[in-house]
Amino acid sequence: MSSAYGVGPALGVQPFVGIPMIDARQKTAASSTAPLVIHEDDVKRAVSATAIGNMMEWFDFGIYSYLAVVLGKVFFPESGSKGLIYSLAAFALAFLVRPIGGFFFGMLGDQIGRRGVLATTIIMMATATFSIGLIPNYTSIGIWAAILLYVARLVQGFSTGGEYSGASTFITEFAPDRQRGFLASFLEFGTITGFVSGAALVTGLTVALGDAAMVAWGWRIPFLVAGPLGVIGLFLRFRLSETPAFAEIEEQAHARSVESRLHEIVFEHSRALLLCMALVLALNVTNYLVLTYMPNYLTGTLGYDNAHSLFLNVLTMLAMLAAIPLVGRLGDRVGRRPVLLAACGGYLVLSWPALWLVQQGQMATILAGLLILGLCQTLFIGTTPSTLPAMFPTSIRYGGMSIAYNVSASLFGGTAPLMAETLVRVTGNDYMPAYYAMLAALVGLVAVLMMRETAQQPLEGSAPTISAHDAEKQKHGLEPVRAAANR
Repeated sequence: MSSAYGVGPALGVQPFVGIPMIDARQKTAASSTAPLVIHEDDVKRAVSATAIGNMMEWFDFGIYSYLAVVLGKVFFPESGSKGLIYSLAAFALAFLVRPIGGFFFGMLGDQIGRRGVLATTIIMMATATFSIGLIPNYTSIGIWAAILLYVARLVQGFSTGGEYSGASTFITEFAPDRQRGFLASFLEFGTITGFVSGAALVTGLTVALGDAAMVAWGWRIPFLVAGPLGVIGLFLRFRLSETPAFAEIEEQAHARSVESRLHEIVFEHSRALLLCMALVLALNVTNYLVLTYMPNYLTGTLGYDNAHSLFLNVLTMLAMLAAIPLVGRLGDRVGRRPVLLAACGGYLVLSWPALWLVQQGQMATILAGLLILGLCQTLFIGTTPSTLPAMFPTSIRYGGMSIAYNVSASLFGGTAPLMAETLVRVTGNDYMPAYYAMLAALVGLVAVLMMRETAQQPLEGSAPTISAHDAEKQKHGLEPVRAAANR
C-alpha cells in the first residue's frame, strides 16, 4: 500500500479498527488513541513555512562562510593572515548565546505554542542579517565596526536558538506518522537551498565584481537580501495554524510552570537529553565542516583558486539537495537508525580518503572528495529532523530539543570551523579536519546504537496521525486503519 506521498507500508505496526478519527484542524481533548487526520494543504503550508525559516538561517551561514576571508579584510584589515581567524570567531560568537535563545524560545513554545514563537525568530534573524550589510567598515569607524558585527551575530545566535528546534518540532507534529521522515527532510532541503543560494550569490558577485569590489562594497549585497526573505517567511508563518499535537494539550501547557518543565527535561528525560546532545554533536561538527569550513579550507588553507573552489562546493550542495528527500523517504522505509549508522560509518571510513582526494589539486579529484563528504552529510541531515524531536514527549518537545540541540551546537558545531582551522595551523597537518570529523562520527555512532527506533511510530505523548488521503481510503475500506502503539 502507498500513501499520498508515495511512502511504502508501515513497518512493524499493529492494526486497530473502529476507532473514530479526528480532524487535526480542530482543537480536541480526545483520547490519545484516536488517530488525527492531517490535511494535505495544512501539511504543505507547514513544510513551506518551516523550510523557509531554515533557509533563512542557512542563507546567513552560507554568505558568512563564503565571505569569511573578505569580512576579515573589511573588519580586521590590520590583522593580516589572522583576519580569517577573527572573522571565524565572529561566526562562532553567535553560538555562545544560542543556548540562552534555545532555552527562552523552547520553554515559551511549550507554553504558548509553536506558531507565534517561530514568527518571532524569523523576524529577529532577518533583521540581524540585514543590519550586517549596513555596518560601516573598519576604515570608517575603526574597532566599532568589529563590535557592531559581533553584536549582530549575537542577535542572530539568540534567535536561531529557537529556530531549528522549533521548526523541526512543528513539522514533525504536523506530519503523518508514515511520512514523517520524508516531510521533515524538507527542513534540511531548506537548509541546503539557503546555503546554495547564499554561496551562489557570493560566487556570482565575486566573478562579476572581482575581489577588489567585493572588499570595497560588494560584500554588503548578500546581507541586504535577507530583508525581503524575512518578509516572505513571516507572511508564510502567519498563515499557519497551531500543530495538532500541541492543540490537544494547550490548556495544560498554559497552566504549567517553566520550573516543572525544566525538571522533567533534566531529571525525567536525562537519557534522551544526553543522546540528543551526542547526536547533535556529530551532526553539527560534520555539517559545519562540510558546508561552512570547506570553502575556506580550499582557498585559505590549500591555496586553491577562490572562484573554482566556490563553484565545486555549489555543485556538491546541489547534489545533496537532490538526495535529501530520498534519504528522508529511506528513513521512513528502513528506519532512522540504519540510515544514521551509515552516516557515522561513512565519516569514520571515508573522511581521510575524501580529504586526500581534495588535496590532489585536480578539479575532478576535488569534486570527488567533496561529493563523498556531501553524501555522508546528506545521510545525516535527511534523517535528523524527524529523529531529534521524536526523542521527547509533546509537553516538553520544543524545550527539550532546544536545550539539547543548542548546548551541543554551541560547544561543538559553531566552533568546528574555528577549531579545524586552528588545528591545521598549530599542527601543520592538513588532514586535521578529517580526524575531527571522524571523532564526531564516533560519538554519533555510540548515540545511534543507544537510541530507540521512532520511524512509523506516533510521537510520544501524541495521538497517531494519518493523512486525509489515507483516512479516505480507510473510510471506504480500501486499506485498514493502521498505527503503531504509542510508546
